[in-house]
Amino acid sequence: MSIPVLTQKLLAAKKAKGLSFADLEKVLARDEVWIAALFYGQATASEDEASKLASLLELEPDAIAELMSYPLKGLGPVVPVDPLLYRFYEILQVYGMPMKEVIQEKFGDGIMSAIDFTLDIEKIEDPKGDRVQVTMNGKFLPYKKW
Repeated sequence: MSIPVLTQKLLAAKKAKGLSFADLEKVLARDEVWIAALFYGQATASEDEASKLASLLELEPDAIAELMSYPLKGLGPVVPVDPLLYRFYEILQVYGMPMKEVIQEKFGDGIMSAIDFTLDIEKIEDPKGDRVQVTMNGKFLPYKKW
């Protein structure tokens, strides 16, 4: 996966300032996962959000327009090669159809929105090894009959 130039600049500036996405969450009043999506060109900032981020990270003014541009969404290659990303792909390969069945059993024929959606990532400390808790929360959208 090729990393866009703006993403590289944003990540480098964040690192140089010693900031985390959680730190940026406090400045932008947006969730850390949404901010990371913005860094990777998967979300669009308002002018206010882009200006705050550019100021905090000391970016050139042209970064504001780029942060406000409409994204071309998606990962790129069909099967991710990064091990962490691949595990999510693997989860869908193994549990995708069971998840679909359970969702449709509970809600009916439809989908979970990726537009009216939130994603939270938490670290759960465990003596046997820390755990990653991923919570996806999307509005159910039933298929329309016409």
